[in-house]
Amino acid sequence: MRISTQSFFDQNLAAMSLQQQKLFQVQQQISAGTRLLTSADDPLAAARALGVSESMAQTVQYASSRGRALQSLSLEESALQSATSILQDIKTLAVQAGNGALSDADRATLATTLQSHFDQLVSVANSDNGNGQFLLAGYKSANPPFARQADGSMKYVGDQGQHLMQVDVSRQMAATDDGRSIFQSVQGGAGYVSASAIGNTGSGVFGSTAVINVADSNYGKDFVISFPTPTTYRVDTATVPALAIVPDTAYTAGSPITFGGLQISISGAPAAGDTFKVATARNAGTDVFKAISDLVKALRKPLTGGGTAAQAQLLNALSTASNKITNAYDNVLTIRASVGSRMVELDALNTSGASRSLIDQSYLSELQDLDYAKAISEFSQRETSLKATLQTFARLNSIALFNYV
Repeated sequence: MRISTQSFFDQNLAAMSLQQQKLFQVQQQISAGTRLLTSADDPLAAARALGVSESMAQTVQYASSRGRALQSLSLEESALQSATSILQDIKTLAVQAGNGALSDADRATLATTLQSHFDQLVSVANSDNGNGQFLLAGYKSANPPFARQADGSMKYVGDQGQHLMQVDVSRQMAATDDGRSIFQSVQGGAGYVSASAIGNTGSGVFGSTAVINVADSNYGKDFVISFPTPTTYRVDTATVPALAIVPDTAYTAGSPITFGGLQISISGAPAAGDTFKVATARNAGTDVFKAISDLVKALRKPLTGGGTAAQAQLLNALSTASNKITNAYDNVLTIRASVGSRMVELDALNTSGASRSLIDQSYLSELQDLDYAKAISEFSQRETSLKATLQTFARLNSIALFNYV
């Protein structure tokens, strides 16, 4: 069969081009350090590598979100730690204020100290993150969450939004808590709070309220203990209309009064018309700032010349404020524990995220990393093959009949 000169050149040129292309491909792989220059090199491995790369990018993003969440929670935990310490000091001062040996001046000094603690607590409640964003204001983080009113009370002007962050594939976490749930709320298990009416004129002083029967049909309601006469009392629900729970009963100072699954004792001599309210913690008032303010007002009110009625009003006010502050303290501790558990969870997610990232990196390396020993061997082989092809072409090209004439 005859082979034309043009065909001979074309075939050899195609062979050399193919050899050169394969050599260049190996050279590129060695230079790039990967065996997947294009998806055509290994379509299946390229598709898997793309999926692994996306997973790794998501892992990095989740890690970044966890870092921001941890920073926010750390700042909140620091604020709650300060609030816990302040409330503990306030509780201690409230106990000191009940010392009957204190003079009006002594109580006024305690009131001044309590007012200082009040201002410190407000400052903590209005903490920011250093960038002008207030930690406990919900979504309204551009402004302080608690604003002082004309009468000195504190009003929550934030909202109850929580900044949720996607910290893992299927986990959203609240990176903040709102100030209302911290400083103006109580836990569901908080006990009853007793209080005497402002207009009481007798010397009746209530003791602690004990829960004796949670199965009582009236348990969980609010109650009013009233004294129609100095020697009789009755218990009604604090509803409109009121429901009679205990009819008019002879009063004995210090004897327990049982109603609605509760038990309380009242000492002293209540006057006709005196009333005492026993309400659930949620209905008795959950604002810790108001509780502290009421305590300060009670301590600043002189007892001189007020007799036993004034002394009873002070003791009852101290008891009511102490109970409310204790409930607020327990609430802050509960939320602080929640913040701590979220921080622990973030640490665990960081650990699992790091492990997942290492696994993904290892798998991606298997898919696309180059075997340098094999690649260099192939490069040498193809380089030798190309040289041999060039030399063969050169020799065949020099063969002609004229060389033998």
